[in-house]
Amino acid sequence: MTAEDGDPMTVLARRDDTTCRVRDVLDRVGSKWSLTVINELGPGKRRFTEIKNSVPGISQRMLTETLRGLERDGLIERTVHPVVPPRVEYELTTLGRTLLDTVRGLLDWALDHIDDIDKAREAYDDRS
Repeated sequence: MTAEDGDPMTVLARRDDTTCRVRDVLDRVGSKWSLTVINELGPGKRRFTEIKNSVPGISQRMLTETLRGLERDGLIERTVHPVVPPRVEYELTTLGRTLLDTVRGLLDWALDHIDDIDKAREAYDDRS
């Protein structure tokens, strides 16, 4: 073992910490609401109400939480315009844009295979 390798316990702890952080990121960007919001922001800036109206089934509270989480992770930017009433817009950051192709690919895959998944679920349920 070289000095650069470090103590095996330190290396394991560092790997475990990284694994945990990666899971945290995947939990955020892999949620159904985050995927949809990222996709909706693909074309450009959107206001809260525009996003809410384009994401069927999302509550105001869940959209607020999703936007805050994506903002905290640096994936979207929130801009408040100093007008009355205040106008707030959301857009993908440069980092968020790096996810757009992946998100769209995953959404497209789900759309392409939803019937196959439904059949598999039905067959599984029939066996159970």
